[in-house]
Amino acid sequence: MAPNDSAQITGETGETGGVPAGRRRAARYVVPIAVAGITAATIGLVPALASTGDPDLPKISAAELIEKIAASDTEQLSGTVKITTDLGIPSLGGLGGSAAGTFAPKGGAQGGEDGGSAAEPTGRLMELASGEHTLRVAADGPDKQRLSILDSAAEYSLIHNGDEVWAYDSASNEAYHAKAPAGAAKGSEKGAKGKDQTAPKDLPATPQDFAQEALKAAGDTTSVTVDGTARIAGRDAYQLVIKPKQKGSTVGSIKVAVDSKTGTPLKFTLLPSSGGKAAIDVGFTKVDFSKPAASTFDFTPPKGAKVTEADESKAAGKDPAHKAPKDLKGLGSEPNVIGKGWTTIVQLDTGGVGPAAASKDMPAQAREFMDALGDKVDGKFGSGTVFKTRLVNALMTDDGKVYVGAVTKDALVKAANEAK
Repeated sequence: MAPNDSAQITGETGETGGVPAGRRRAARYVVPIAVAGITAATIGLVPALASTGDPDLPKISAAELIEKIAASDTEQLSGTVKITTDLGIPSLGGLGGSAAGTFAPKGGAQGGEDGGSAAEPTGRLMELASGEHTLRVAADGPDKQRLSILDSAAEYSLIHNGDEVWAYDSASNEAYHAKAPAGAAKGSEKGAKGKDQTAPKDLPATPQDFAQEALKAAGDTTSVTVDGTARIAGRDAYQLVIKPKQKGSTVGSIKVAVDSKTGTPLKFTLLPSSGGKAAIDVGFTKVDFSKPAASTFDFTPPKGAKVTEADESKAAGKDPAHKAPKDLKGLGSEPNVIGKGWTTIVQLDTGGVGPAAASKDMPAQAREFMDALGDKVDGKFGSGTVFKTRLVNALMTDDGKVYVGAVTKDALVKAANEAK
């Protein structure tokens, strides 16, 4: 999502000028409930949410609705979330299982004889970046969260209870155990509001997670309005609409349905500027704001389950969460940020590793995957390949430069030409 610029938002009927500083700060602290979902990236909701017509609610301005979201103190809930992601890329469902072996080096944490645990969270939660999924979520403050990915014949669960974190994959009967980082529950703004600090960072799974990122963009490059009401998961909600003012963004608009009583985001829908169905759409189909039963967060590995300790996986080099670079610096250079707002582009230098060199040692299946996403381009910068999705695009030049952002192909080529 776009970064937080100096706040200027649009009210229900037009520009309102600047929002008071307190409200600008408040917009950064939307309550993120429960656990990751990726990035998250993530997601088009099947339109099967209970609806009995648009409710008649008191009028509210965009600034007031943002403040209502920020003031929400929801820390206890349970419910069902439906997620569908349509980024225009092949399904990533195999990343948590054997199919990911096509793209992963031998010894990667994909389960199996030479890999790590099939229950390791990083790969499993990446599944939420494509396709349709049903999640069952629950939270009881910063110390207790549970997320389960439901399949037709299996279930994957990630449970945080105090200083214990468990993940369990019923299909393989494998469990993954870790200790929650010290201070995870109160060491950060996210931790204090219930975000599971052991899950992959910046990987959203619930409407709250996505709304938090979107509201960071409520600045002078953004229009924010209130557009009517809706009935979501049996609850009355306001519709907050966020639109980039800049040309060149792949984001067309974002709609957030906000519970009229609690201020909790119930549904998040992102439509790409290219048109068509939603690229990301995530929402509750059922939600209950009462305290979940304490047993919801209890877990004991079933008899016969293979249990992998996080420390053992890390020591063996089989945990991808510990093998990946912690930031873009690990990719070869200090990143350079070009532009602002919704058309921000990150530039970095891989040190001469262009698309051809990068794919040289890939299996044929992996090269086909990369080619399916890529368009050959050229310009003043030379030549390269744009790897495209409906939301995030990346230009890799043949001399190893990378330009990436939620912007169009033309915007990436322009940035590369101007960088010369």
